[in-house]
Amino acid sequence: MENNNNQVISQKDIITGIVFIDGDLAMCTLTADGELRSTEYGLRLSFSMKKDVLGFVVEGKQIRVKAVVEKDEGICCGLFGGDFVRKDLVFEPLIDLNGWCYKLRRYLDSLGRPKRLLVFVNPFGGKKSAREIFVKEVKPLFEDADIQLEIQETEYQLHAKEVVKSVDVSKYDGIVCVSGDGVLVEVVNGLLERPDWRTAVKLPIGMVPAGTGNGMIKSLLDTVGLRCCARSATISIIRGHKRSVDVATISQRNTKFFSVLMLAWGLIADIDIESEKFRWMGSARIDFYALQRIICLRQYNGHILFLPAPGFESYGQPASCSLYREPPVSDKELGYQGPETKFERLKWREIKGPFVTVWLHNVPWGAENTLAAPDAKFSDGFLDLIVLKKCPKLVLLSLMSQLSEGRHVKSSYVAYLKVKAFVLEPGALVDEPDKEGIIDSDGEVLARGKRTYKCDQKALMSYDKLQIAVDQGLATLFSPEY
Repeated sequence: MENNNNQVISQKDIITGIVFIDGDLAMCTLTADGELRSTEYGLRLSFSMKKDVLGFVVEGKQIRVKAVVEKDEGICCGLFGGDFVRKDLVFEPLIDLNGWCYKLRRYLDSLGRPKRLLVFVNPFGGKKSAREIFVKEVKPLFEDADIQLEIQETEYQLHAKEVVKSVDVSKYDGIVCVSGDGVLVEVVNGLLERPDWRTAVKLPIGMVPAGTGNGMIKSLLDTVGLRCCARSATISIIRGHKRSVDVATISQRNTKFFSVLMLAWGLIADIDIESEKFRWMGSARIDFYALQRIICLRQYNGHILFLPAPGFESYGQPASCSLYREPPVSDKELGYQGPETKFERLKWREIKGPFVTVWLHNVPWGAENTLAAPDAKFSDGFLDLIVLKKCPKLVLLSLMSQLSEGRHVKSSYVAYLKVKAFVLEPGALVDEPDKEGIIDSDGEVLARGKRTYKCDQKALMSYDKLQIAVDQGLATLFSPEY
């Protein structure tokens, strides 16, 4: 059998022996294809080293194999909870304890699992429970898997980005974010702003849900039918499977932001950002403020241009588009400069406002209860665009209630399509021309227009034309096997 390290485990790596299990004699075998099984009086117990086993420890003369089993394999109760239950195997070899340890360790090492991780814990996100989640649920699993951890609590916004920009990434097999999506975005931006970004961005990133949104890890776990919880996420990291994810470069003249989740303007951005004033309500603040915003519905003037994916050319009207091109990058320029933008001669389309909301998504889930873009893929090289123009308030209220199941995209009031590149030219409110809006990317304010919520605070970009292009599969995530 060939593994991730291109090593070959042959028949000679099988070990079989008589062992004691709970004081009774049994036969135990580790096969070349990674099955650890024991047979006692006709009763058979079997574990997959790849899927079930986290690690093992020696306790005197005994070996404790630490394993977890998915509940859908016939286990319906247990101490472990979530989608997994704990099911350790403790046995005492009659002979060759060291041989058993060597074979087990050699097989686990052959799987290419992470051995050393940089872990960011954000104690301020969501319900401020990240520290407790890490200590009680995440750290014990990593210890069972014998993974060394370097733990960094974030102390302020962009702290994780600062650390990632200067850390020696060669010391780690991955980075883990025990947080919401915000720290993940900081890590991606930090990796891409490094002079060695080509190497750094290959470092896999894992997420453990401990924030408000948790859209990325929800998207990863939901794909394989797992619940969005800390234990399922941690076990996925330990197993070491990876998948690539698209990165969108949002540009405004010489300013860039690298997005892996979403961009919103209009209703969705207003709810996301302005509801912060009701943060004391917890997650209920979103529903509460959404109702307020629908009752007092805003419409924004503006203009969007997009390069449709194949099959979506009928949306909008034909248009010409000239993307902003930066001057040639000097040898001293640091960091990733975004994908090549050679789209000018292709067939652009446009939609003119007014708009209720414009929403771009890179992955299906925007939050644990928001299936914003049910057809989104992690690395298809496209963004999913959701556009809502004039819509009756009662219909809009119904659409918002359908977000948890993704049924909103089937409405005749919603345009849902895939795009390769995108240009947003935001405008002012229809009824208040001296008031503008908010542009939100990955849960952070990208731009604040005139008279918006906290408009006195400086944002990364101005409330003006911006452009987005996608680099297919640029970043790497720890992922459940799919």
